[in-house]
Amino acid sequence: METIEREDGGRKMDDSGSIPPARGGETAAPADPLMYEGVWRFTAPAVEESVPQARRAVRDLLGRQGVPASQDLVYSLLLIVSELVTNSVRHAALLSPEVAVEVAVGPEWVRVAVEDDHPYRPKALEADFGQTGGRGLLLVREVTLEAGGVCDVEHTSTGGKVIWAALPLNAPARPL
Repeated sequence: METIEREDGGRKMDDSGSIPPARGGETAAPADPLMYEGVWRFTAPAVEESVPQARRAVRDLLGRQGVPASQDLVYSLLLIVSELVTNSVRHAALLSPEVAVEVAVGPEWVRVAVEDDHPYRPKALEADFGQTGGRGLLLVREVTLEAGGVCDVEHTSTGGKVIWAALPLNAPARPL
């Protein structure tokens, strides 16, 4: 796993340092960036061993930066990263020998994204209880929505794709 690099002003954050919840969405940002704000990106080979490494790297980054995330939010983010990196490793490795993981933290949102060079843009599959697999994106979508966040799949300028999920730092209370 390569070194995590900070990308201040990266493409996932707007000029105010906020992470948009969706295209065109507006979020307010404090005048001065908070200590934990920033964008970090790392790459890993598209192999199974990269899945737990990516999960650990994201967990360690959130802790090291002091991101004020609840335990539930961290678990949700780690599950999303695991599913997205697993999908890239299993389905894109032939055309994308490397996977990029990006973590962007703003005053109100944490956004994780996984990028590969495969051009196919998957859609979340509907639950088919007869299948033993193929529910990763459905799980990502449901975990994201339950946390009050948004997710999407976009093309990259190089012809690949990036799948991302943005979750609010102050997630709404879940009913019991």
